Amino acid sequence: QVQLVESGGGSVQAAGSLRLSCAASGYTVRSGSMGWFRQAPGKEREGVAVINMFGNTYYAASVKGRFTISKDSAKNTLYLQMNSLKPEDTAMYYCAARPGGVSLTMSPGSYNYWGQGTQVTVSS
Repeated sequence: QVQLVESGGGSVQAAGSLRLSCAASGYTVRSGSMGWFRQAPGKEREGVAVINMFGNTYYAASVKGRFTISKDSAKNTLYLQMNSLKPEDTAMYYCAARPGGVSLTMSPGSYNYWGQGTQVTVSS
């Protein structure tokens, strides 16, 4: 049974930083693609950053240069380092996994497994 458990969310002022973690069990982070997605109230879930089994990454234009996705195979954990946070980054953040392949798709429907989410709130 695959479980993805996010942590690290919280409240921060604009220009601050947070690091999100996603601990995986029943799934090996190096075996496929993983991504971070977010959903603000009244909006659709959107891709933030993805990383494939080879470590290639892709970012949404809105976060490129501010966020960094990474993974630690020894800890079987996915990370999202978020710097220079803006109020518009406020959302529930989810990690997701897509077994196999090298895809860097940002489409939520392409991911098989999801965590429960962690809230990020950025105040101005």
